[in-house]
Amino acid sequence: MENNLNERGLGTVKLTFFSIGTTLASGVFSMVGDLAASGAYTGATLIGWLVCGLGTLALCLCFYQLGVKRPDLQSGIFAYARDGFGEYIGFNVAWGYLLSAALTPVAFMALLFTTLSKFFPVFGSGSNFVSCLTASIILWLLCLLVARGVKEAVTVNMIAVIAKIIPILVMILAVLFARAFKWSIFIANFWGPDAAGSVLSQVKGTMFTTVWIFIGIEGAVVLSTRAKTTKVAGRAAVWSFLGLLALYMVIDIMGMGIMPHDQLAALATPSMSSLVEYVVGPWGAVLVSVAIILSLIVAMFSYTILVTDSACLPAKQGCFPKFLAQENSNGGPAHAAIVAACIFQFFIILVYVNDSSFQILYTLSTSLIMIPYISSAVFMLVQTAKGVTTKESTGGGAFGIWIISLLGTIYGAWMLYASGWQYILIMALAYTPGAILYFINQKQKGEKMFPKAYDFVVFIIMVVWFIAAVVCLVTGKIAPF
Repeated sequence: MENNLNERGLGTVKLTFFSIGTTLASGVFSMVGDLAASGAYTGATLIGWLVCGLGTLALCLCFYQLGVKRPDLQSGIFAYARDGFGEYIGFNVAWGYLLSAALTPVAFMALLFTTLSKFFPVFGSGSNFVSCLTASIILWLLCLLVARGVKEAVTVNMIAVIAKIIPILVMILAVLFARAFKWSIFIANFWGPDAAGSVLSQVKGTMFTTVWIFIGIEGAVVLSTRAKTTKVAGRAAVWSFLGLLALYMVIDIMGMGIMPHDQLAALATPSMSSLVEYVVGPWGAVLVSVAIILSLIVAMFSYTILVTDSACLPAKQGCFPKFLAQENSNGGPAHAAIVAACIFQFFIILVYVNDSSFQILYTLSTSLIMIPYISSAVFMLVQTAKGVTTKESTGGGAFGIWIISLLGTIYGAWMLYASGWQYILIMALAYTPGAILYFINQKQKGEKMFPKAYDFVVFIIMVVWFIAAVVCLVTGKIAPF
């Protein structure tokens, strides 16, 4: 299975840091307040972490096992869906993942300029004209940098990730040395009053935040064509997840023992800034702000790499129009980088027109990535049922592989259930118009629009789904931005 070795490819360390770079960004600085604001008290939050931890670990292990057993499927995510469920579904997974990835740095932008406004009031709420103009310039420059070569950009990213982890660790140590954590507050926050709602409803409320802070964990898998092997890419996803889960749990549990729940829920975004200021004074808020600014700039860079490859790599495999696959003399995805910049610009304009907040943007990004995640887990389950992943199985044996396949699929179903019908309809507004690009690509390749009968059935379902979403949009029942 290791016969696809690429000696000049990226190794485990660089890909692990890349996954951390795409994942460790805005969520770590806002999750304490966002989880409290969702209505979840400590007990429900811990259950939510358990659900998210097991589910995301199962997804990462699915990526790892597929990397080992199906090294022919490079670029993960869309390649799994295409091989398992056909051309049209594979395209939709690639399209949805691209849009979700493109929304993420725009969400980072909103929080970045909200933070900068504390030092430079001209940035206002983070979505005013000055913020959007500055964000446009930054993202265009990042796209041009990535166009010079992805491998070099990943190396720069690794150095930047190390730099942004340092202030986060200093922040944790500062709170610990201040002995601000109180067991009595932690216990008082545990279940909340009777009016807090059922535990199930509270756990559901944690879903968008817990999924959001792990978006990007699959970054190494998306870049698997640039890895030494697909197994290396899967291993990097697992290692980055375990490290980040430990970090997130420490920060969240720490926060739940510092302030009463209602105060946590009322903290302004980013909540970590106010929390650390409450413990150690104004210098703590400055430290967190510096960490946020550095973290978001690095994450925007990481995601620019991810978005360009999410356009370029599917094009190389015939899933997107071939012009997106063209590279320059440095091996950089030049055309894909320009298209990525245009998508960023489109979303930035929407943010400006609608004055959208950070929370709205990350909720949209989270909802769009659910189908790519679910399709990967279901593909793993199908491969397991066929005996592909259990043949000469490693890492826990055949029983263990069945467990992670089932857990990943169940977690995917949970994400859809917990998101609610409004966001399921909002997905249609983003997914269905992609059919235009699909038709252009199929015509360009000279292939049937719907190679299999169920492809056409899926298309009809999506059209009906889209019409229902438009009706709800017009009547005001859903509001994407």
